[in-house]
Amino acid sequence: MNTGVSISLNSRAWRDLYKAALFEVDKTRLPDRIAEAEEALVARARELFHIAGDNIEEEQALDDTMYALHALRNTSQTSHCMPPRSEAA
Repeated sequence: MNTGVSISLNSRAWRDLYKAALFEVDKTRLPDRIAEAEEALVARARELFHIAGDNIEEEQALDDTMYALHALRNTSQTSHCMPPRSEAA
């Protein structure tokens, strides 16, 4: 088994799901995209926990991405609750 390829594919999977959530334009699909990305992040973090070696860069990227997804979720929820801004003269 080639662990280098496995690690690369697993790293790419969570990154692809993150990008899909980040660039989702359909607000009704955004919560599902965010949830899928978060699940992939958690799964990858668990994998890295069990892999020997220096994975600090990817672990930091996972943390940063989880924070960004949390902010994206909060922003998308807030924008649904806020009334449209009126143009005041």
